[in-house]
Amino acid sequence: MRDASSRGAALATIGLMSVTAIWGSTFFLIKDLVGRMPTADFLAVRFMIAAAAMAVMFLRPLLRLSLREWWQGIALGVVYGIGQLLQTTGLEHTDASISGFATGMYVVFTPLLGTILLRQRLPSITWIAVLLAAGGVAVLALRGLSLGFGVWITLASALLYALHIVGLGQWSRPGSAFALSTVQMFAICAVCVMATLPHGPQLPPDVRAWLAVVYMALAAGAGAMLMQTWAQAHLSATRAAIVMTLEPVFAAGFAIAFGGEGMTWRLMVGGVLVLAAMYLVELAPRRKAAFSTETLHHEV
Repeated sequence: MRDASSRGAALATIGLMSVTAIWGSTFFLIKDLVGRMPTADFLAVRFMIAAAAMAVMFLRPLLRLSLREWWQGIALGVVYGIGQLLQTTGLEHTDASISGFATGMYVVFTPLLGTILLRQRLPSITWIAVLLAAGGVAVLALRGLSLGFGVWITLASALLYALHIVGLGQWSRPGSAFALSTVQMFAICAVCVMATLPHGPQLPPDVRAWLAVVYMALAAGAGAMLMQTWAQAHLSATRAAIVMTLEPVFAAGFAIAFGGEGMTWRLMVGGVLVLAAMYLVELAPRRKAAFSTETLHHEV
């Protein structure tokens, strides 16, 4: 049983790593798209395509969900949808690489929310991680004495993503993960379509934009949501958040390689601080577990 659980966790970790690579690849694509069409319209079209694809694939599992699971999926989707709107709007006002690192702050917010909402005990080392992450974001984004508007709303989106991760960790089950993902996608789509009212969603302006939207709808939308929901049925919220910290690394790499952004000292120093904070959050539980095992062996 333990071996099967370990294999499931290993596969979930690999799956989440692939998701972060896909998410990281979208930052510079989104940066280009939001310069040519309104943010809410882009998201509405993207998630309409994703929701339609998932409805076709998972109609039967959807019908087997309980009313409680429907409401859980709707709540998670609304939180994620608002986070998407804030993050994409923030990307209009900051570089793709910086947006990627600021979004990655959800790894610090996740254990904080777990402590507040689920009464989980927060290790003292996590507070050090919070300070490191705050310092990293300051190095990345401070211009003068205040954070830019784009960074503030991106941090707000990171807080919502953390809430989504915590909720998904509590409610996702292996048997209903795909159906729960589909309900979330319906809710995300509804949030984004409502944001385009009263005129409704504007379609992408050209073939290149359509290709980017379809890629983000199917790979970074439907596929990523399916994988994340399934993976979090096998991983704790904090561990999932740590794995997903690869997203800002991929985001920076893609932005530099394909988005025309340059490597700066702010990006290097701030990125190292944020990544150090992200992995420090996971260090305390592992050391505690190792210490407990070692103590048990000595007592025996």
